[in-house]
Amino acid sequence: MAFFSSIRNALARSAVSPSALQAQPSLSSFYSTLTAPKLFVSGLSRLTSDDKLQEAFAPFGNLVEDRMSGRSKGFGFVTYETIEEAEKAREGMNAKFLDGWVIFVDPAKPREPRPPPQQEPQFSETGFRTNKTVGWCG
Repeated sequence: MAFFSSIRNALARSAVSPSALQAQPSLSSFYSTLTAPKLFVSGLSRLTSDDKLQEAFAPFGNLVEDRMSGRSKGFGFVTYETIEEAEKAREGMNAKFLDGWVIFVDPAKPREPRPPPQQEPQFSETGFRTNKTVGWCG
């Protein structure tokens, strides 16, 4: 019995008040995977417009740009002024509902260069062109 009371007293002495816990920075600030303030938002409804996306992400900081082309393709990009604002938006909006769909917010990857456009197929001396997928075409 004395053992349990000594443990209880030790725990009571080491107890931290709730206000002290709120003053500590969150673990996500130490383990942030964001290297740029640009976010990739996936899982968007086709009904989600540029304005709705901006309205949903505006409370977390100053938006620099959002990129969606007219009708939603199911994804979009949102860019903030600072990485801290982007991290808050990522924590606040990831796995939340927007227009009835669950959206996911991840760091945006750098844009990869596109391969050069392919040239038109060349005609042979006989007038036929080669289609490498099917064979010969007339």
